[in-house]
Amino acid sequence: MIVKGQKINDRYEVRKLIGEGGMANVYLGYDTILERDVAIKVLRGDLADDEKFVRRFRREAQSASLLNHPNIVQIYDVGEDDGNFYIVMEYIKGQTLKQLIKKRGKLSVPETVDIMSQLTDGLAHAHDSYIIHRDIKPQNIMILDDGMVKITDFGIAMAINASDLTQTNSVMGSVHYLPPEQASGKGSTIKSDIYSLGIMMYEMLAGVMPYRGETAVEIAMKHLKNPMPSVIKANETVPQSVENIILKATAKNPKNRYNNVRELYDDLKTCQDKSKMDEERIVFKYPENEYDNEDTKVVKSIKDDIKETPKQKKKSEPEVKELDVEDYKEKRLSKFTKILIALVGVMVSALFAVFIIIPSISTTPEVKVPNVSGLAVADAKKKLEDVGLEINTEIKEDYTESVEKGLISKSEPKAGEKVKKHSTVTLYKSMGSKNVTIEDYTGKDSDEIRKTLEKRNINVSIEKKDVENKKDYEGKEKIIVDQSPKEGTLTEGDTIILYVPNLSKGYPDFVGEKWTVQEVETFCQENSINLSVEYESTNDYAEGTIISQSRAADSKIVTNANLTIKVAKKKTEDEHLVPIEDANGTNNNNNSNSNTNNSNNTSGE
Repeated sequence: MIVKGQKINDRYEVRKLIGEGGMANVYLGYDTILERDVAIKVLRGDLADDEKFVRRFRREAQSASLLNHPNIVQIYDVGEDDGNFYIVMEYIKGQTLKQLIKKRGKLSVPETVDIMSQLTDGLAHAHDSYIIHRDIKPQNIMILDDGMVKITDFGIAMAINASDLTQTNSVMGSVHYLPPEQASGKGSTIKSDIYSLGIMMYEMLAGVMPYRGETAVEIAMKHLKNPMPSVIKANETVPQSVENIILKATAKNPKNRYNNVRELYDDLKTCQDKSKMDEERIVFKYPENEYDNEDTKVVKSIKDDIKETPKQKKKSEPEVKELDVEDYKEKRLSKFTKILIALVGVMVSALFAVFIIIPSISTTPEVKVPNVSGLAVADAKKKLEDVGLEINTEIKEDYTESVEKGLISKSEPKAGEKVKKHSTVTLYKSMGSKNVTIEDYTGKDSDEIRKTLEKRNINVSIEKKDVENKKDYEGKEKIIVDQSPKEGTLTEGDTIILYVPNLSKGYPDFVGEKWTVQEVETFCQENSINLSVEYESTNDYAEGTIISQSRAADSKIVTNANLTIKVAKKKTEDEHLVPIEDANGTNNNNNSNSNTNNSNNTSGE
């Protein structure tokens, strides 16, 4: 059980529980090495005891950790500590899309299109890396306060959907967004994620899910058989062009769906254009009842809910199985004989344990771990083996100034501790001083450099930087184009910024003096954005400086979206004056002005 204050892997300090699910609990944690908040997802229940699942979980989560996209929650670490399997990921302050829908009901068309555009951009990046999410649903989508969208649970979703799970709660949470091909037991493709996106888009605009039922099987069968309900009937503000996107994404026959997420993204960019307002309802090229003509087999997680009726049993043909000689002999064994054999086996195992295994364990001698600090790796291994200890094949790194680089700095268990003979000892090799020499990393892969530096406890921040010719960097989004500091020496805890090319076609960063109001107006006109300019009296900024913008830099541009910028304006002398009231509540400043005006009028006469 995870408790507040507990340290996972002697690094991640648990602060509090922030979420519970059928498959994992989520905790707010603190990375004591990199000194940052993180989210820690710890597997629950039987999942941690399933070796097959754990292997798959680790492999898939590690693959997902290679994804680097602003709309995908970054996975930092995957591991196991004292039987707890965990994922450490980027901590996001915000709410899930499910919470937003519950709070707001139906979302507006522009808002839905904006969220979907960010989702498709992130999923396209994942699909380009041959990673399918397989569990797209609002519970796995985070919405930040600034409108940024983040897809989470990549690793855990892939592992869970690939394993033979039977938990009803986990099935019920995902079956509302389950593609027909998965419900019928077929494999997942990128088109499976597209179907789930379409179902989720319907829910955002309608405020409810298209297919509902009391059991997972009932809902799954509706995905297979029932036509997609019209979102326009649930929300009259939805144009036909937007409904057509939902219908094409949720086509039961994958041949009628979008071929990839980028096609869906392209339609989202133009669906609100005036030219699309009179678009007719989509007509599919291929028949939608493809699944009616096939044997429908339900995946294991749903199959447990199905119970055959007597009529079904009569209609099904009997299964004929050919028995070999061994099978025939086994069938002839009486029930009593089987029980007797089982009892004998148990007794033999118990006697073996009592007289052989337990004595051998209790009589294993203890040895003291020798001090191997300062020795070469080969000499340290020999010294440990000479006293009957095993050596872990993985030699860990240790940054220390007290032991020369390349030599063994310490062991775990520590020198002098008493352990059972044949116990395994882990060696730590000195990597020398904690000082890290920074080179010129320009032209190298930012992910590889980040991992190398983070191992040396250097904080790495990857930021985007505008480049002159973006075409030269297409397909090279992770190449380092600049860095700060350029070169030199850093110590543990210091930060380096690695700049990668900014190829985004989203909103620029208007804040500061690099953009004028007129330039922002021109940009908004060219991109059909509704601009509002607000002026704020302040002496903290030069007049005309843009102080803030309502749309985050690099966020996706949506036609007819609203953008507000705040612009600095100098305070006038009148704004510095504070009115003084006399005992009668009369404003003295106003009185003085009035007297002055009266005296002027008198002089004029």
